[in-house]
Amino acid sequence: MSDEENRATYGKCNNPHGHGHNYVLEVSVSGQVDGNGMVCNLVTLDDCVQNNVVTRFDLENLNMREEFANIVPTTENLCTVIYNILNREFTQAHLEKVRLEETMMNSFEISS
Repeated sequence: MSDEENRATYGKCNNPHGHGHNYVLEVSVSGQVDGNGMVCNLVTLDDCVQNNVVTRFDLENLNMREEFANIVPTTENLCTVIYNILNREFTQAHLEKVRLEETMMNSFEISS
């Protein structure tokens, strides 16, 4: 897109020096409750999120990531990418939803 088209499409989020957020990620899973009273081991879920999402995207310029080579790294697209990663990598329970909060006023979610 031209600079003018970028400004018209992305408004204040269009910044030639980059644009960032401190996202809040919420992951919801479902499944049968086991004898320990858990659907899954939360340490395992947290480790999966840390190893496959946080270490991949934290403090990164998303425009430079291979995951966004062909798509714009909007929060909606980032949420979809995270959902797909966790759906593939976390197998202890069913991934119900990934919710990504961009600001107190904006959040996006992908669900199964």
